[in-house]
Amino acid sequence: MTRENTAISQQAAGGIGFFEKWLSVWVALCIVTGVSLGSLLPDLFASIARLEYASVNLVVAVLIWAMVYPMMVNVDFTSLRHIGDKPKGLIVTIIVNWLIKPFTMAGLGILFFEVVFADIIAPADAQQYIAGLILLGAAPCTAMVFVWSQMTRGDATYTLVQVSMNDVIMIFAFAPIVALLLGVTDIVVPWPTLFLSVGLYVVIPLIAGALTRSRLIRHAKRDENSEAAVTRFTSAVKPLSVIGLLATVVLLFGFQGQVILDRPGLIALIAVPLLIQSYGIFVVAYTGAWVLRIPFNIAAPCALIGTSNFFELAVAVAISLFGLNSGAALATVVGVLVEVPVMLSLVAVANRTRGWFPTS
Repeated sequence: MTRENTAISQQAAGGIGFFEKWLSVWVALCIVTGVSLGSLLPDLFASIARLEYASVNLVVAVLIWAMVYPMMVNVDFTSLRHIGDKPKGLIVTIIVNWLIKPFTMAGLGILFFEVVFADIIAPADAQQYIAGLILLGAAPCTAMVFVWSQMTRGDATYTLVQVSMNDVIMIFAFAPIVALLLGVTDIVVPWPTLFLSVGLYVVIPLIAGALTRSRLIRHAKRDENSEAAVTRFTSAVKPLSVIGLLATVVLLFGFQGQVILDRPGLIALIAVPLLIQSYGIFVVAYTGAWVLRIPFNIAAPCALIGTSNFFELAVAVAISLFGLNSGAALATVVGVLVEVPVMLSLVAVANRTRGWFPTS
């Protein structure tokens, strides 16, 4: 077993963890808490909103960093030396994540919020929700993919290759794709803020994670596998990630509280295109892998990595571009709410159809 396989096996041993399994429940509880606090303590949330510099809310920036940094420590760029191994799986991942998924999400957003829901959603609000969906569609998953891969007995080394390659592409492609799609939907693109967001929430955490990983491996105990040191560290800082995610949800729904109370069905409306996108992208990627006769232990992760979202990045960029109480921020948080139940259902589908694919 390679050290990458050892790391992922340790990280996701026993399948999905208790927190991840019930993530949608925790998010739902935080929604209720946020809406309640927003109604009871509006002045507190107004004060938090004013803690801003260069379109970046300082409180949210700290929380997003707490979420993202532990994930970035898990990314091993040395795994890219395996980029030439079994290239068909990587090709499917790149095509789905960067040439299909962002554009289908934008198309579904336009279809539902400018056509299907046009009579019940104001045009200005519709633009905000479309923007949030675009941000989700342009941000493929980084961390939870390791869990989905383990639950389908995926190739751990190859999953690392896929995640590492996605992160490299994200640095260069996320901002241009988001800007293009926002421009097509007639939303003004604040380029400086967009590039600042990518730097703050992708580039800097990625560098910090790589430096931390390198230091942990360099100073691992003599009798300890170097990857075990990384796993021990990420397990220790994981509570920061959990706190960051849940606190961000409370904040966002605290600002959106009145909107939610006035229109409780709004979350369901936003969830509709997200659900169609998730299941549709899985079908596209999974079918592509089946046609190319990709082995199941690569086919399942490459389909799941396209379906899941890097919602932490989407939330952070939505806040930076449009504000804490924007419809775009709300749409990205709804993405968090639907993510886990959808992904668990797709893991079940993949495991039941294992026999459709070659074993090697």
